[in-house]
Amino acid sequence: MSDDFSPHLLSPADDSLPPPTVPVTVRRVRQGRPLDHADSDQVATETPVALVFNGISHAVMMATPADLEAFALGFALSEGLLLSPAECHGIDVIANAQGVEVQLEVAAAAEMRLKDQRRTLAGRTGCGLCGIDSLTRLDLLPERLSPPAWLAALPPATVLKAFTQMPALQPLNALTGAHHAAGWATREGELLQVMEDVGRHNALDKLLGSRVQARLPMDDGFIVMSSRASYELVRKCARLGVPLLATISAPTSLAVDIARQAGLQLYGFCRGEQAVRYVP
Repeated sequence: MSDDFSPHLLSPADDSLPPPTVPVTVRRVRQGRPLDHADSDQVATETPVALVFNGISHAVMMATPADLEAFALGFALSEGLLLSPAECHGIDVIANAQGVEVQLEVAAAAEMRLKDQRRTLAGRTGCGLCGIDSLTRLDLLPERLSPPAWLAALPPATVLKAFTQMPALQPLNALTGAHHAAGWATREGELLQVMEDVGRHNALDKLLGSRVQARLPMDDGFIVMSSRASYELVRKCARLGVPLLATISAPTSLAVDIARQAGLQLYGFCRGEQAVRYVP
């Protein structure tokens, strides 16, 4: 993957964006009985985010309104809409009364591909396949990865070590209990970065996009997630060359199939000192 992407083309943080959490008034119940006073909780903000390529609206996702440049870039690359970061020439984030538009300026070749495979992903939080107009558009043939030398010797304890560090790096979820997380861990199991979103796919795209922005390699560590492992998550990791994906909950059968085809190591049920590795 080319590293010609220019981070300086990104728009600065927009103070007009909604906050990632909002306060709401609640009445708590203890031991089955409502308390006699009102209280306040923080809930996750869920905002429509339209991804617009060269003026053409391609997808509308429900997302947490933070790290949207990374989200858009990660989505475009992990969905195969852009073949390399160099095909993205600039990103602008614009808030309006309906939600947020992320406008990407992309190369002419990328625009032609977008027109050929245009689809609408409208509605649900971080949905993966809703909106494709034909079963023939399902991409079930992942790229075959070349596993790095260190992967074969990676002990499961190192994968689990990364999960123990995740809660401390989830400030939004600590407030709301409603945010998924995608984290990048080194081959030693040190969790270096966590991205959060109300949608698990969105959290992964934010993480992938952030690493592309920083021109960091994808094969010198692995990804951990606070969700199940779906087909779409495995497919995104395989497309960008991530060698290992580990999740707190179970994978689906299609996720296991895609991981095996790609040669991607897949772990599920990573909890405490327990984990399941899915192997051929």
